[in-house]
Amino acid sequence: MRIASFALAGLAAGAALSFAPADAFAQSRTGSRSVASTPLFDITPYAGYMMFGDFLSGPLGTTLSNAPAPIYGAQLGMKIAPNISMIGNLATASSDIKLGIPIIGGFSVAHSSMVFYDAGLQLDIPMTSAYGATFSPFVQAGVGGMHYDISQSLVSTTATNLAGNIGAGADIAMGRNVGLRLMVKDYIGKFDFQEATSFDVNSGTTHNVALSAGVRFSF
Repeated sequence: MRIASFALAGLAAGAALSFAPADAFAQSRTGSRSVASTPLFDITPYAGYMMFGDFLSGPLGTTLSNAPAPIYGAQLGMKIAPNISMIGNLATASSDIKLGIPIIGGFSVAHSSMVFYDAGLQLDIPMTSAYGATFSPFVQAGVGGMHYDISQSLVSTTATNLAGNIGAGADIAMGRNVGLRLMVKDYIGKFDFQEATSFDVNSGTTHNVALSAGVRFSF
């Protein structure tokens, strides 16, 4: 009887040892799946409308600026903390450069194609619900550049200036890892007249505001 008891105890211990690593492995796999299921990246193609500030304010109320125009772009984000992401953005727009004259109105003096590129940080504000929708507000800030290709008849030139930017918006949930993104973004910079015209003209700081909507995909 004593030998049989010892044998049964040995079998029980062996079974416990054999199942323990398996349980630990299963728990490890479960934990890995939960970590892997948290999206680390997101991409948001978007379209919107951009309103440009004045490059130059001249005598008698004259101004030089781009006419408002559609803007198209995409933003890529990567989480570096639970509520913080690194972001990169690329966008393009095309419009006429207009000379504004009081009373008379504006005249097109050239055409410009613009590329906006920047990198920065995004802070996500805790998710909330209202009117049956779940949304996540956010704010952004970054720095980059604004590149202009300017043409008039057979003459063409380019200019690139540094631009800071600030933005705010919200992601509205549409499904698992998919959401509608609404955003307003202000590109702040000075047009480089010296590069474009070779004349040392001191332009003012412009605020170029883009209103956009896009679809955010997280993965």
